[in-house]
Amino acid sequence: MFVDRHDAGVRLAERLIGLAGERPVVLGLPRGGVPVAFEVAQALGAPLDVIVVRKLGVPFQSELGFGAIGEGGVRVVNPEVVRMTGVTQEEMATVEEREQAEVRDRARRFRPGRAPLDLAGRTVVIVDDGVATGGTARAACQVARARGAARVVLAVPVGTPDVLARLRRDADEVICVETPSALWAIGVCYSDFTQTTDEEVAELLRRAGGAVKSDQLDVLVDVGPVRLPGQLVVPENAEWVVAFVHGSGSSRHSPRNRYVASVLNQAGLATFLFDLLTADEEDDRGKVFDIGLLAGRLGPVTAWLADEPVVAGLPIGYFGASTGAAAALWAAAEPGNPVAAVVSRGGRPDLAGPRLPEVRAATLLIVGGRDELVLDLNQRAQQRLRCENHLEIVPDATHLFEEPGALEIVAGLARDWFTDHLPAG
Repeated sequence: MFVDRHDAGVRLAERLIGLAGERPVVLGLPRGGVPVAFEVAQALGAPLDVIVVRKLGVPFQSELGFGAIGEGGVRVVNPEVVRMTGVTQEEMATVEEREQAEVRDRARRFRPGRAPLDLAGRTVVIVDDGVATGGTARAACQVARARGAARVVLAVPVGTPDVLARLRRDADEVICVETPSALWAIGVCYSDFTQTTDEEVAELLRRAGGAVKSDQLDVLVDVGPVRLPGQLVVPENAEWVVAFVHGSGSSRHSPRNRYVASVLNQAGLATFLFDLLTADEEDDRGKVFDIGLLAGRLGPVTAWLADEPVVAGLPIGYFGASTGAAAALWAAAEPGNPVAAVVSRGGRPDLAGPRLPEVRAATLLIVGGRDELVLDLNQRAQQRLRCENHLEIVPDATHLFEEPGALEIVAGLARDWFTDHLPAG
């Protein structure tokens, strides 16, 4: 079902994009759930942490839990199981002491020198690489609730319908990509199910924590009769600001573009993810493919970026996908447009055909090697460009760059194109 945990995380993130507006906290269940959670957090623009929990097993029947414990002394006990099994207070205390020591040890290994994120009043998304019995996931939901989470969403790539139904008793919402009728092991659902190490968990948390300090602003930009929502992320000492121009059927919540934006942010580039159409307009296919309309709105957005105090004076770039790439190139061809560089991901530059010779910004076209129709359209469009340009073909990638490592290649190419084309002076 999944190539690896990265693939599972990207696919799971697509099911969760509606949560981006809730500013959730994403918690990965170590170890295997953390690489999946990392992709989800990147797509949602959310902070990432681990949720270290241990099930409290009945001494003579360890698979049966009488409760769970987490960091900070959080303790959840099921009185019904205690009553049914007759487990004594002394036996419970022995189990709790052993498991609490394990919680402390794991937390130190995964998150050295840092406190867990505050969950009070937040929407919390708990992520694992799959659920077989659901015992640990259930404990995580209970512990998150005890730590003050206002809403708990459990998100996994794979699980059986009966186990997922039981987990809905502890989570406000359960989201799953694949639901086979039977599942004897999570690993059979992955081509690569290599064990995640403690070091990998710590590194993913470090990367998600962001070595780059950023300011994040949610804004509304007035463009004629409409107001367009967007999110501006500005790292310290940013040298570029890149506007993401989304394609047909997409939005500022696109997990793929949010992933690319996070890579640019880590490289010290500011990003602006926004919608060119209102919620009411998104269902109008005429507007979705009206490149002149989209480019006409991108112009005022670009002018707003040029005047916005936190990014004023920075070179402006466009990152366009699908029809958004056509709008980006169309706008870049307008007289006086200040954009310095354009990157197209699986774009349709052919839809900006008449304007292509007028584009002055350095342009990079990125296309998947197996996206044959779009590749042909890009090759033809490239012949009409008179600016500095380059066509990069990602081997074996399809239109959405869903293959393992493909989107990382796209993000790296975009980052390098912008950093290599920083205007002099």
